[in-house]
Amino acid sequence: MGRGWRGRGGWQQTEVPPADDAAAWFAGRLPDGWFTEAPTVTVDREEILLVGELPPLEGEFADDAARSAAESGRISRFREETRDERIEIARQAEHRYQRKVSWGARLGGTQELFTTVSAPVMTRLRQPERLVLDTLVDSGVARSRSEALAWAVRLVGEHADTWLGELRDAMSKVDDLRAKGPDLG
Repeated sequence: MGRGWRGRGGWQQTEVPPADDAAAWFAGRLPDGWFTEAPTVTVDREEILLVGELPPLEGEFADDAARSAAESGRISRFREETRDERIEIARQAEHRYQRKVSWGARLGGTQELFTTVSAPVMTRLRQPERLVLDTLVDSGVARSRSEALAWAVRLVGEHADTWLGELRDAMSKVDDLRAKGPDLG
């Protein structure tokens, strides 16, 4: 899905249909009552991740650990009770958008993701970058270079969130201008 043989160059990424309307499609497709508000829908080339807020828990809890356990249990129950329907919705969305669909739920301070995609990414690194990864592995922060690279990407994402948001906005404006094209008339 999303890949194909492209002649002399070998395997390359092919175009996938746009998923600009995915949040709206899911809003219309999801059963009423699953989530307390519209779920967060995040799209990339390989995956659509949908995370919804579950209704709040009722009752008192002895401490934060007990509340967290109850939240995790409620998320687990939601996962089990909605499995068949989520699979059917994902099948339809995967056909429409040609991407895997992953799910998650949030309740209070607990968020859990289920069946998420772990996509391989190839890169070429020079020795200084490899040494950084090896330091993370040697120090026990990561078990492998692959895990160290994922750790570094998460760290950059956490600390550069504002900048990445601005960059995505700018890219969106460029896409809009490309779509308009020049006025030749």
